[in-house]
Amino acid sequence: MNAPAANLKPSHFKSDLTPIWCPGCGDFHVLMSITRALAALGRPPEDVAAISGIGCSSRIPAYTNCYGFHGVHGRALAVAAGLKVARPDLTVLALSGDGDGFSIGGNHFLHACRRNVDMTYIVMDNRVYGMTKGQPSPTTEPDWDSALSPGGTGLNPFHPLVIALASGANFVAREFSGDIKGCTKTIEEAIRHPGFSFVEILSPCVTFRPDEKEWKNQVHSASVEETDDPARAARRIMTDDGMNTGILYRGLRKPYHASVSDEAGDLTPLETAFEV
Repeated sequence: MNAPAANLKPSHFKSDLTPIWCPGCGDFHVLMSITRALAALGRPPEDVAAISGIGCSSRIPAYTNCYGFHGVHGRALAVAAGLKVARPDLTVLALSGDGDGFSIGGNHFLHACRRNVDMTYIVMDNRVYGMTKGQPSPTTEPDWDSALSPGGTGLNPFHPLVIALASGANFVAREFSGDIKGCTKTIEEAIRHPGFSFVEILSPCVTFRPDEKEWKNQVHSASVEETDDPARAARRIMTDDGMNTGILYRGLRKPYHASVSDEAGDLTPLETAFEV
């Protein structure tokens, strides 16, 4: 379903598959925001690739009409970075959740920020492992009581925005899935900004974290404007309440560019080395 760039609509980026998330899941709104942002960018679906790992949020590539790749647990960023380096003409999105992205995928997250490849990483953070029935995730509050962790884990939560900034991400933002207009605008800005862009989206899990329904009453726009000063951004992020939304940091680093050759090398010496 192709259309001229000037006539692109969100529907051009949606597949025929019906999402199977739980009713009320915030990921429905994230998907809506992504398709709206892509339509606003004006690039046809065949110029966009959506890469994911494992988890509820990682189903998104199947629900889009773009090129997609559903990879293994925690490896979305490795695949997405390789694709962008090999095909710099594509708009590449990596999509993940707090478990997939910050636990098994945590090391990839650090180095993706550091490398600063021109791609966008969207993480739907619900502070719980939803697909595997409600275990605490890296971002879960230490005192969150559940049947699987009575009394809570007692562990300090992972702070994605702090880690992203310290590791070198060139664009850092937080949004709330219920604010479709805000999410759409920030995702569009993240894709347009050169370098590695990270957007954390607070996306409630109404099944295993029904308390998160209150997020709609707790989120609020950040009281200060975005900055290109990492030190100022760090002070702002370290002192917020975890519910500030908006673009926090827009850096000035030049994106990583690899030299990709179209010439096929002679693989004979390599093949010979592996002969038995």
